[in-house]
Amino acid sequence: MRDTLRSWAETPTRRRIVDFVERVSGAGPGAVPPAERVAVFDNDGTLWTEKPMPTQLHYIVQQWAAAASADPALAERQPYAAAVGGDFGWLSAAVDKHYAGDDSDLKLLIGAILTSTDGVAVQDYERAVAEFYRSARHPTLGTPYRGAVYQPMIELLRYLEAHGFSCYIISGGDRDFMRPITSEYYGIPPERVVGSAVGLSYDAESAEVRYGAAFDFMDDGPMKPVRIWTRIGRRPILAAGNSNGDIEMLRYAQGSPDSLALLIRHDDTSGRGDTPYDSGAERALAAAAEHDFTVVSVRDDWSSVFVPQAAAGTA
Repeated sequence: MRDTLRSWAETPTRRRIVDFVERVSGAGPGAVPPAERVAVFDNDGTLWTEKPMPTQLHYIVQQWAAAASADPALAERQPYAAAVGGDFGWLSAAVDKHYAGDDSDLKLLIGAILTSTDGVAVQDYERAVAEFYRSARHPTLGTPYRGAVYQPMIELLRYLEAHGFSCYIISGGDRDFMRPITSEYYGIPPERVVGSAVGLSYDAESAEVRYGAAFDFMDDGPMKPVRIWTRIGRRPILAAGNSNGDIEMLRYAQGSPDSLALLIRHDDTSGRGDTPYDSGAERALAAAAEHDFTVVSVRDDWSSVFVPQAAAGTA
């Protein structure tokens, strides 16, 4: 078991995880049937880094910059101005403002996102996203995005699966942006990816499924438990998140007779590459004591942070 969770330091947090998994997967009191061992994980900030901005924003910034190059008038307004000027700060702040309850800038982002995908066939979008992952590098780490994945969380996924758990991604990010890489990066197949999604329609003339001009749903906050139930049909017994948008998901998991709610806290100042921040997680951290969330300290609970470079690749 030491080899299984080798990137987790010997702390009370690790012991709480191990005790929980051994209890629910054992034969004694507290055992849970395999079909009910469901674990759900947020993506950005939980399975991989979300700073200086969520990965999808990096992809979208490239699309916006290209659009502004073709139509210079776009560069005079946000978010195209931020894309052209490389203003990651504005883009990241828009997401942080959302978690603080201010969606004024997020609405600008959403409007531009919808414009970039309206009418696009789902397979064309999938190919474009896959090409982005093949060539793009993380803005601050300098590695391919495979290298921005948290090694301790990959180990936790495998540990849970070895004990009969079914693991799902439940993210506020775009479902179809995650699906091309979740099998390779996390070992989670696309049918177990639940996220925000743009509305779809079938185009009979081209025999293609295409994106529309509005979101079908935003998988964040109170919508996460709703989407878990509609897509999985079971209440999870383990949930892991990192932000204010994950509170309801963590609380939903705690409705099980025996459960574990993990809240990843980005507090590492050791220079291992994970940006320390509490912005966007203030309410979640405040709720941790009240609701008995297990706070996972990146600084104290993880002996290493990112997947090894050999596994991440160099191109």
